[in-house]
Amino acid sequence: MTGTTGTTGTTGSTGSAGTTGTTGTTPRPVIVVGSGPTGLLLAGDLATAGVPVTLVEKRPHHLNNLSRAFVLHARTLEQLDARGVADELEQAGRPLDRFRLFGGLTVALDTLPSRFNHLLVLPQYEVEKALRRRAVAAGVEFRYETAVTGLSQDADGVTVRVRTAATAATAPGTAATAGEVQGEELRAAYVVGTDGMRSVVRDAIGLPFPGRSVIRSVVLADVRLAEEPETLLTVNAVGDAFAFLAPFGDGYYRLIGWNRARDVPDSEPLDLDEVKEVTRLALGRDFGMYDARWMSRFHSDERQAPAYRVGRVFLAGDAAHVHTPAGGQGMNTGLQDAANLSWKLAQVVNGHAPADLLDTYQAERHPVGRSVLRSSGGIVRLAMAKRPWTLALRAALTGFLGAAAPVRRRAVGQLTGIGYRYPAPRGAHRLTGTRVPDVALADGGRLYEELRGGRFVLITPEAYGDRGADARRKDRLAVAHWASDRRTALLVRPDGYAAWASDTAEPGAVEAALATHVG
Repeated sequence: MTGTTGTTGTTGSTGSAGTTGTTGTTPRPVIVVGSGPTGLLLAGDLATAGVPVTLVEKRPHHLNNLSRAFVLHARTLEQLDARGVADELEQAGRPLDRFRLFGGLTVALDTLPSRFNHLLVLPQYEVEKALRRRAVAAGVEFRYETAVTGLSQDADGVTVRVRTAATAATAPGTAATAGEVQGEELRAAYVVGTDGMRSVVRDAIGLPFPGRSVIRSVVLADVRLAEEPETLLTVNAVGDAFAFLAPFGDGYYRLIGWNRARDVPDSEPLDLDEVKEVTRLALGRDFGMYDARWMSRFHSDERQAPAYRVGRVFLAGDAAHVHTPAGGQGMNTGLQDAANLSWKLAQVVNGHAPADLLDTYQAERHPVGRSVLRSSGGIVRLAMAKRPWTLALRAALTGFLGAAAPVRRRAVGQLTGIGYRYPAPRGAHRLTGTRVPDVALADGGRLYEELRGGRFVLITPEAYGDRGADARRKDRLAVAHWASDRRTALLVRPDGYAAWASDTAEPGAVEAALATHVG
């Protein structure tokens, strides 16, 4: 989604918390552009895997509390658990195991086959804080107030042109004027653009961003409420109006709403009276809103890049796809893009896999992005149903979802992310490409604890012993055994999906799988 307000800095800097930045054309294996949640998780993963990575951000280094996202879904929480930060976020947020949508449809999450059988209501900036701490601890090099102005690539790498607000001397014995702009070139083997809807990286590699504006004149406001809502998340649509209300946890609430009858430009001034009006129209009352600390107006688009990769340059998160806020899937989809790409880049950069492994990023994540665009757009269109036939369709679908358990499970699986699977090669085991749940292990631990550090995990029957674990792979592979009497041999990728499986733990087949996937 596209807002009209942004963050501006007053002075320039080329370093921050983390490793002091290298400058000029000194190459780095990977440069990540954009320090939102997607970029932070990706950079942190790479650094954890021993890949030197520079994270470039045009904004200054301070916390932005103007969160757009407020929800973490089950699959994202599982990914964060595999990085050791989920429990911290669970303490900071508020879990919700069911919520209501339009037409009285209740979405129940308490039966999800996940340790996180709920969604977590938590502002985006809390997620960024946790991921930034992890990235800093892993040694990510941060370069704030550094704007990408263009890039070019060749067979060996990518040259990134940046503009930096200078605060250091421009030459020995010469002081720079505060705010002076300096041009510079950075060199990397690979670049990942996680720089949002208006991605400079996407533009630089010539990719279009086809799509359209779906909702115009959406209002955002952070307000206090004199009356506390009955539910943690409040959402409804009536006629031309829709509203979503969620708590920050500090006494303020975020209101996202729109009134289709009021179609005005993003630049049109917004006041609290208009925010109250759309809330009353959609939710029946305005909860005594007062003390708005921030208000803005934006429009919401549905767009997706046709490719997530051009040569040595990749896109992830909002740089690759944007959609309506319905379903709270935006930040979640971006984080899962990062989880998919990071381990593949690490394997290739560290020499453990051929470069064609990177082709699977497009094959696996582009269809998911397309599915999210469809589902979030469908939710909005049903929520805003107005004509008799669309209202009848909404009522029928609501009733069908409420009554048909398999359809409901599939819809909830897509919303929460746990229902997606990736393509498998012809003839592969039925588990290949599927999400692997957080299974119990024979030593009393959990699978997602073993995944920490960006490792593969080989799970075998206990009788198989520790074969497969050797010095060559000790930092990239953990060998574990089922807590049950299951006979399957299963190799789990660092992102928690099945790389390979066999119904028998035949040593030769296991070793061949390890050689192919782990290196």
